[in-house]
Amino acid sequence: MGRCCRVASNGFFCKTSPSPLTIKLTLSYIVLGFITAADNLMFAYAYLPASTASLCTSSALAFSALFGYVLVKNKINSFTINAIVIITAAMVIIGLDSSSDRYGNVTDSQYIFGFVWDIMGAALHRLIFTLSELVFMKLLGRRSFHVVLEQQVMVSFFAFVFTTIGMIMDNDFQGMSSEARSFEGGKVSYIMVLIWGAITFQLRVLGGTAVLFLSSTVLVGVLNAGRVPITSIAAVILLKDPMSGFKILSLVITFWGFASYIYG
Repeated sequence: MGRCCRVASNGFFCKTSPSPLTIKLTLSYIVLGFITAADNLMFAYAYLPASTASLCTSSALAFSALFGYVLVKNKINSFTINAIVIITAAMVIIGLDSSSDRYGNVTDSQYIFGFVWDIMGAALHRLIFTLSELVFMKLLGRRSFHVVLEQQVMVSFFAFVFTTIGMIMDNDFQGMSSEARSFEGGKVSYIMVLIWGAITFQLRVLGGTAVLFLSSTVLVGVLNAGRVPITSIAAVILLKDPMSGFKILSLVITFWGFASYIYG
């Protein structure tokens, strides 16, 4: 990574050149892009109700600690373990707070498939962040924030390529056309949902990668887990979902976990 800094008459500025695309770096982008595409595919199967899916994905905290400790040697102290246990308990509470265990049109095999797929997706999602941290440590370094944008662009590009190939092979683009015609809000609303979904997804991943760049995989996992109770509150405000005692308890426990991690 080229970097040149000097003091000019108008103040300090820093000129940064792109990181050279070595074979190792390119292969790492390709591997991360493929895993990202596979991870998105696993979460695309919405066979589980939201609460049960939250319970499955809460296992990502354990995968964050495991992969971070094994692959990048992240330190795990008692406060980190306490935060993981507490936030996982909050996710379990959300998962247990369900009026219905499954959708009426979901078969037993689909339910089991969705359950396993969500857990595997949670594991892959944490593996992506852990490998990204390894790329920062071994190949890109942490000397400038621009490497976060580099990795985001390259990994997203290869994930887009792999996803597009899969959609072409499965004729999904034809399915999107019929889906847009039958969308409740109309074709324009369907397109807007796709556009804003892509934008917010990229912002979420960019934020996670930035936290990873500045801290560690474990912190990314802890922050990401906090979105479950936050999503529940957003659903209450925006979608008029009922706020139960379980959801309030889950939110309180999650903040307790955050405080434990920050204190440690």
